[in-house]
Amino acid sequence: MKHDAILIRYAELAIKGRNRKKFERRLEKNIQQLLKRRFPAARTSRTFGRLFAETNGEDSKEVLEALRHVFGISSVSPVVRTVNREADIKEGAAAVISDALAQGKRSFKVSCRRIDKTFPTGSQDMNQLIGAHLLGQFPELTVDVHHPDVELTVEIRQEGTAITGEKLKGAGGLPTGTGGRAMLLLSGGIDSPVAGFEAMKRGVTLEAVHFHSPPYTSVQAKQKVEDLAAVLSAFGGAVKLHVVPFTEAQLAVHQQVPDNVEITVMRRFMLRIAEQLAEKDGLKALISGESLGQVASQTLESMYAINQVTTMPVLRPLITQDKLDVIEKSQRIGTYDISIRPFEDCCTIFLPSDPKTKPNAEKVAYYESFLAIDDIVNDAVKRTEVRIIDGRTQQDEELEDLL
Repeated sequence: MKHDAILIRYAELAIKGRNRKKFERRLEKNIQQLLKRRFPAARTSRTFGRLFAETNGEDSKEVLEALRHVFGISSVSPVVRTVNREADIKEGAAAVISDALAQGKRSFKVSCRRIDKTFPTGSQDMNQLIGAHLLGQFPELTVDVHHPDVELTVEIRQEGTAITGEKLKGAGGLPTGTGGRAMLLLSGGIDSPVAGFEAMKRGVTLEAVHFHSPPYTSVQAKQKVEDLAAVLSAFGGAVKLHVVPFTEAQLAVHQQVPDNVEITVMRRFMLRIAEQLAEKDGLKALISGESLGQVASQTLESMYAINQVTTMPVLRPLITQDKLDVIEKSQRIGTYDISIRPFEDCCTIFLPSDPKTKPNAEKVAYYESFLAIDDIVNDAVKRTEVRIIDGRTQQDEELEDLL
C-alpha cells in the first residue's frame, strides 16, 4: 500500500479570524498552481480542517519536497488512506510502519483520533488494537510512548481514515499574495536575496530590480542576479526582474559629486528609479537588504538621507539582524553559494577610501542639484530590460504568459 496523498497543515492561518478563508483560498490556489505546473496529475482536496494534495500517480516524495517550499504551509505528512474498517486501518498502519523500518526506525506509539463517532471502536481501544497488530507483524518493533522514532497518527473521519508516521517542517509564514506586492532591490550580494525571502514569508509577491553597469560590471554579475531570482522564485513564484542600465547615472554622479557622498547619491538614484518602476506595476513598497550599522551607507543618518527621495515605504527586513545570522539563512535557502561568486555589482564601482557615515541630507541634495536628475532617471527607466525568472521550471517565459 503506497502513500496516495499528502496532508498539508497551515498553523499560523488559524489566528487570522475573519480573514482566515481568504488566506486558506490563496494557499490552496498557490498549491494548485504548483501542482499544475510540475505534477499535472496531482490535485488538491479538502475536508473540514484538512487540506490534502492527491498524488494520483505522481512521485509522492517529489511532491512532498515541492510543497515544503510553499509559504503558508507549516508542515506536511505523507498519508495512507483507507476505508473505515478495522482490518483496512491495520493494513494501512502496517504499510506506514514498514516504510519507517526501512529507514532504520524501531520504536513507535499510536495516536488515534475518532472524529467519526459512528465508528464502533473508541480511540483508546484502536490504539491498543493497532499497536498489538504491529508488534505481532514486526517483532523488531518496540513501544515508546515518550520518545518514539515514529508517532503513528490515525484519524478516523466520515470520509475515511488517514494514517501517517512522518511530519516534515514546511516553509511557514503566510501564503504568497496575501501581503501585497513590492519591489526588491537585488544587488547580487548576500543580504538582498535573504531580505526578499523574509518579505515573501510574510505573504509579499516580489518583483526585483537590479542595477547593471557595463563594462564595469560583467555579464557574469548579471547572471548571478538572475540565478538568485530563480532561487527565490522556487519559494514565491515567478519573479519579474527589471535590469536597469546604470552606467550613465553612475558616471554622472562620479564626475559631479564629492567622493565621500557618492554612495549616498548613487543609492538615492537607485530609489528614484526603483520607485518609478514599482509605480508603473502598481507595487506598494520597496525592499532593501540593509542592516543597521554594517557599512557607511547603512547608518541611520545615511538611510535618512537616502529615503528623502521617495515617498514609497522602504522595507528593511534585515535591519536588526546580525551578519552571521544572515549568512546562515542564505546558506539554508540556497542563495549563499551564488552570492559569493567573485563577480562584483555596481555598488563596488568608484568606492571612495573614506565614505561619509553621517551625510547631511541638505548637502547631498545640493550636490545633486547640479545633475539632470529627471533626465537621468527617466532614461534609465526607459531602457530597463524585463525578464521573467522562474527557477521552478528552469526556463524563462514570455511576459504575457505569466502576468
